[in-house]
Amino acid sequence: MSIPIRSADRSDLRFLEQMLFEAAFWRPGQTRPAIVSALAEPELAKLLADWGRDGDTGVVAEMGAEPVGAAWYRFWSDDDHSYGYVDASIPEVAIGVVERHRGRGVGTALLEALVESARFEKIPALSLSVERDNPALRLYERIGFEIVGSGGNAWTMLLALESR
Repeated sequence: MSIPIRSADRSDLRFLEQMLFEAAFWRPGQTRPAIVSALAEPELAKLLADWGRDGDTGVVAEMGAEPVGAAWYRFWSDDDHSYGYVDASIPEVAIGVVERHRGRGVGTALLEALVESARFEKIPALSLSVERDNPALRLYERIGFEIVGSGGNAWTMLLALESR
Protein backbone atom coordinates (compact mmCIF):
# COMPACT_ATOMS: atom_id res chain seq x y z
CA MET A 1 0.00 0.00 0.00
CA SER A 2 1.36 3.39 -0.99
CA ILE A 3 1.03 6.08 1.67
CA PRO A 4 0.88 9.64 0.35
CA ILE A 5 3.58 11.84 1.86
CA ARG A 6 3.80 15.61 1.49
CA SER A 7 6.17 18.27 2.77
CA ALA A 8 5.31 19.89 6.07
CA ASP A 9 5.13 23.65 6.42
CA ARG A 10 4.31 26.18 9.15
CA SER A 11 0.60 25.51 8.79
CA ASP A 12 1.23 21.95 10.03
CA LEU A 13 2.56 23.07 13.42
CA ARG A 14 -0.51 21.94 15.42
CA PHE A 15 -0.39 18.49 13.85
CA LEU A 16 3.38 18.26 14.44
CA GLU A 17 2.71 19.08 18.09
CA GLN A 18 0.16 16.26 18.24
CA MET A 19 2.71 13.87 16.73
CA LEU A 20 5.39 15.04 19.17
CA PHE A 21 2.94 14.21 21.97
CA GLU A 22 2.36 10.75 20.43
CA ALA A 23 6.11 10.19 20.20
CA ALA A 24 6.70 11.23 23.80
CA PHE A 25 3.78 9.24 25.23
CA TRP A 26 3.85 6.17 22.99
CA ARG A 27 3.31 3.43 25.57
CA PRO A 28 -0.09 1.72 25.24
CA GLY A 29 -2.15 2.16 28.40
CA GLN A 30 0.20 4.87 29.69
CA THR A 31 -1.49 7.63 31.67
CA ARG A 32 -0.97 10.74 29.61
CA PRO A 33 -0.90 14.31 30.81
CA ALA A 34 -2.97 16.93 29.03
CA ILE A 35 -1.31 17.73 25.70
CA VAL A 36 -1.08 21.44 26.53
CA SER A 37 0.80 20.86 29.79
CA ALA A 38 3.03 18.16 28.27
CA LEU A 39 4.08 20.37 25.36
CA ALA A 40 4.77 23.24 27.77
CA GLU A 41 7.56 21.22 29.40
CA PRO A 42 10.86 22.84 28.27
CA GLU A 43 12.42 19.64 26.83
CA LEU A 44 9.37 19.05 24.62
CA ALA A 45 8.48 22.69 23.94
CA LYS A 46 11.81 23.45 22.34
CA LEU A 47 11.51 20.59 19.85
CA LEU A 48 9.06 22.61 17.75
CA ALA A 49 9.72 26.16 18.99
CA ASP A 50 9.92 28.58 16.06
CA TRP A 51 9.07 25.76 13.63
CA GLY A 52 10.04 26.71 10.09
CA ARG A 53 13.44 28.15 10.96
CA ASP A 54 16.26 27.62 8.46
CA GLY A 55 17.01 23.90 8.10
CA ASP A 56 13.73 22.64 9.58
CA THR A 57 12.42 19.90 7.30
CA GLY A 58 9.36 17.75 7.74
CA VAL A 59 6.93 15.42 6.04
CA VAL A 60 3.32 14.47 6.74
CA ALA A 61 1.61 11.18 5.84
CA GLU A 62 -2.05 11.33 4.87
CA MET A 63 -4.76 8.76 4.36
CA GLY A 64 -7.54 10.41 2.46
CA ALA A 65 -7.61 13.97 3.73
CA GLU A 66 -6.57 12.89 7.24
CA PRO A 67 -2.99 13.42 8.44
CA VAL A 68 -1.87 10.21 10.18
CA GLY A 69 1.79 10.82 10.96
CA ALA A 70 4.68 13.25 10.68
CA ALA A 71 8.45 13.19 10.81
CA TRP A 72 10.87 16.07 10.85
CA TYR A 73 14.44 17.02 11.54
CA ARG A 74 16.05 20.06 13.07
CA PHE A 75 19.59 21.23 13.53
CA TRP A 76 20.83 21.95 17.06
CA SER A 77 23.98 23.38 18.60
CA ASP A 78 26.34 22.25 21.32
CA ASP A 79 24.64 24.73 23.67
CA ASP A 80 21.04 23.97 22.71
CA HIS A 81 20.04 20.46 21.73
CA SER A 82 17.82 17.51 22.45
CA TYR A 83 18.42 13.92 23.55
CA GLY A 84 19.60 12.47 20.23
CA TYR A 85 22.14 15.20 19.52
CA VAL A 86 25.42 14.16 17.93
CA ASP A 87 26.84 17.42 16.55
CA ALA A 88 25.78 20.66 14.86
CA SER A 89 26.13 19.28 11.31
CA ILE A 90 23.70 16.41 11.95
CA PRO A 91 20.00 17.17 12.43
CA GLU A 92 17.92 15.21 14.90
CA VAL A 93 14.82 13.34 13.78
CA ALA A 94 11.43 13.23 15.51
CA ILE A 95 8.58 11.04 14.31
CA GLY A 96 5.06 10.32 15.46
CA VAL A 97 2.17 8.28 14.10
CA VAL A 98 -1.46 8.41 15.19
CA GLU A 99 -1.89 5.39 17.46
CA ARG A 100 -4.58 3.63 15.41
CA HIS A 101 -2.37 3.82 12.29
CA ARG A 102 0.78 2.33 13.83
CA GLY A 103 2.04 -0.93 12.39
CA ARG A 104 0.72 -0.14 8.90
CA GLY A 105 3.87 1.20 7.27
CA VAL A 106 3.23 4.89 8.01
CA GLY A 107 6.43 5.30 10.04
CA THR A 108 8.48 3.56 7.35
CA ALA A 109 7.06 5.78 4.61
CA LEU A 110 7.68 8.92 6.67
CA LEU A 111 11.23 7.99 7.57
CA GLU A 112 12.12 6.97 4.01
CA ALA A 113 10.80 10.31 2.70
CA LEU A 114 12.75 12.22 5.34
CA VAL A 115 15.95 10.32 4.54
CA GLU A 116 15.45 11.07 0.84
CA SER A 117 15.08 14.76 1.65
CA ALA A 118 18.24 14.73 3.79
CA ARG A 119 20.18 13.05 1.00
CA PHE A 120 18.92 15.64 -1.48
CA GLU A 121 20.13 18.37 0.90
CA LYS A 122 23.51 16.58 1.17
CA ILE A 123 23.20 16.21 4.92
CA PRO A 124 25.90 13.82 6.16
CA ALA A 125 23.77 11.92 8.68
CA LEU A 126 20.61 11.92 10.78
CA SER A 127 20.39 11.20 14.49
CA LEU A 128 17.59 10.37 16.89
CA SER A 129 16.87 9.20 20.40
CA VAL A 130 14.66 6.21 21.15
CA GLU A 131 13.76 4.48 24.37
CA ARG A 132 15.18 0.96 24.47
CA ASP A 133 11.75 -0.68 24.79
CA ASN A 134 10.06 1.36 22.04
CA PRO A 135 8.92 -0.90 19.16
CA ALA A 136 10.02 1.88 16.75
CA LEU A 137 13.60 0.79 17.47
CA ARG A 138 13.09 -2.05 14.94
CA LEU A 139 12.04 0.48 12.28
CA TYR A 140 15.12 2.61 12.88
CA GLU A 141 17.40 -0.43 12.68
CA ARG A 142 15.68 -1.60 9.49
CA ILE A 143 16.26 1.82 7.88
CA GLY A 144 19.95 1.61 8.87
CA PHE A 145 20.28 3.64 12.06
CA GLU A 146 22.98 2.35 14.39
CA ILE A 147 23.39 2.87 18.12
CA VAL A 148 26.15 5.38 18.89
CA GLY A 149 25.40 6.27 22.50
CA SER A 150 23.10 5.82 25.44
CA GLY A 151 21.63 7.73 28.32
CA GLY A 152 19.14 6.50 30.86
CA ASN A 153 16.64 4.22 29.11
CA ALA A 154 17.38 5.60 25.63
CA TRP A 155 19.71 4.98 22.73
CA THR A 156 21.16 7.68 20.52
CA MET A 157 21.16 6.38 16.96
CA LEU A 158 22.84 7.63 13.79
CA LEU A 159 22.16 7.01 10.12
CA ALA A 160 25.13 7.87 7.91
CA LEU A 161 24.00 9.16 4.50
CA GLU A 162 25.92 8.97 1.28
CA SER A 163 25.85 11.97 -1.00
CA ARG A 164 24.44 11.28 -4.39
